Amino acid sequence: MVLALLPVLWFALLSAFARRPAGLGATEGRLGPMPTTPNAVGSQTDDPAYRIAPLEFTDDPAAAWQRLQQVVSHQPRTTIVTVTDRYLHAESRSQLFRFTDDVEFLLQPEDHQIEVRSASRVGHSDLGVNRARVEAIRREFGVKL
Repeated sequence: MVLALLPVLWFALLSAFARRPAGLGATEGRLGPMPTTPNAVGSQTDDPAYRIAPLEFTDDPAAAWQRLQQVVSHQPRTTIVTVTDRYLHAESRSQLFRFTDDVEFLLQPEDHQIEVRSASRVGHSDLGVNRARVEAIRREFGVKL
């Protein structure tokens, strides 16, 4: 019985000690690079393994940015950590082991786009969780509130 609990305890410890990574944020209109592990997606990479389309909007950039903040704040187990007039960072926790993923958005008002990057802090594979999260946000964002 105790041996069966060891993997659960190991994952719980990994989650508890996973710190916010350096390199979050935007520099010169770009979010951070993709990690070397296949547990992230981003709209500013050319690598097809990581590539995901940015969010697009046709309404006023300020209204779209406000709508995105509402959508992100309503995601399960997700907390907005930082928000400015062009950048948003949220932390999303997995339900079972409480792993934290960092989700970032960068408003590009002149292009009517919002760049996105979502990456797991620990582990090798995310089993498609980051891609699914961004696509769920995209669906909700597309519906004007």
